Amino acid sequence: MSGQVPDAEAVYREFTPVVQALLGPRTELVGIVTGGWWLAQRLHADLALTRRAGALSSAMHRDDFARRGLTARGGTELPFDVDGADILLVDDILHTGRTIRAAVNELFDYGRPARIRLAVLVDRNGRELPIAAQHAQVRLALPAARSLQLGRNEDGRFEFHLEAAG
Repeated sequence: MSGQVPDAEAVYREFTPVVQALLGPRTELVGIVTGGWWLAQRLHADLALTRRAGALSSAMHRDDFARRGLTARGGTELPFDVDGADILLVDDILHTGRTIRAAVNELFDYGRPARIRLAVLVDRNGRELPIAAQHAQVRLALPAARSLQLGRNEDGRFEFHLEAAG
């Protein structure tokens, strides 16, 4: 897909059965704060998962921490033992790869998982690190001057916003 902003709810509906297929009986679902955490929460409810989903903040391991600092978006909460865990990491948009790198570093602060896989709603161009998702529901080419953001309405429905990159 090139330049066109997809319908976030439609992408999520297609993403849900894929995530379900990636979840084994011992797989832990973890969302990256903020958009990935929203996804993990909704997937947990929609798939009627019995184990709580984890939240993973990338803030402390970002290479732009000095510029961005801490945000009040939420911290890491992992309701399982990371050592030896099979983890499915979910995020909304994979762009440069820097957030994923920081999130994986945060995860290793809690232990050594057996495996980490990544599933994202959107994989867009602009990678700066050799990071790839095992599954991306949509691949989208956007100009470098544009930023794609996942939003969530009061009723929990998702929407994408295309903005000028900041």
